[in-house]
Amino acid sequence: MPKTIYYTAATLDGFIADPNHSLDWLFQFTDTGPDYHQFIAGVGAMAMGASTYLWILNHLSIETKPEAWPYQQPAWVFTTRNLPRVPGADIRFVRGDVRPVHQEMLKASGENDLWVVGGGELAGQFLDRGLLDELQISVASVTLGEGKLLLPRRISHPPLRLLSAETFGGSFVHLIYEVPKGGRAP
Repeated sequence: MPKTIYYTAATLDGFIADPNHSLDWLFQFTDTGPDYHQFIAGVGAMAMGASTYLWILNHLSIETKPEAWPYQQPAWVFTTRNLPRVPGADIRFVRGDVRPVHQEMLKASGENDLWVVGGGELAGQFLDRGLLDELQISVASVTLGEGKLLLPRRISHPPLRLLSAETFGGSFVHLIYEVPKGGRAP
């Protein structure tokens, strides 16, 4: 059964990017966690917010080289803005609630998982609607003190269920949590 997974890297103090959306804190490392290529091979569709989409466009030279779009899977970009398109890429711009689009994304993913790429607020919206099944987070041995939160939601009753923890490269621990269904406190 395909899962909806929030897969990301975060700092020890719970940020996925600095206040300027920079990931420089992450790019200093060479071994950040489990094999990304193995993870992406099991992904059939993706969801991302506008900031993540724009970060990809700006950092991979996609506006000048559209063939640099790194994904074969269809991607849904949740946004309230008009954003540039990538020629030849299966990118679908959507607005509003994640719930009505979730079934369409799962259908497109086939037997594979749905990856909530980022950011934390979008992952929180999937969580709020009971649509998030799993968190996979590579936690780095750095702190930022401020920035874009990993998951700006309270999860306490019931808590997440730890499925695994594995260290990588002396600087990361990769955590996999199951998200309990129902009963989450606001």
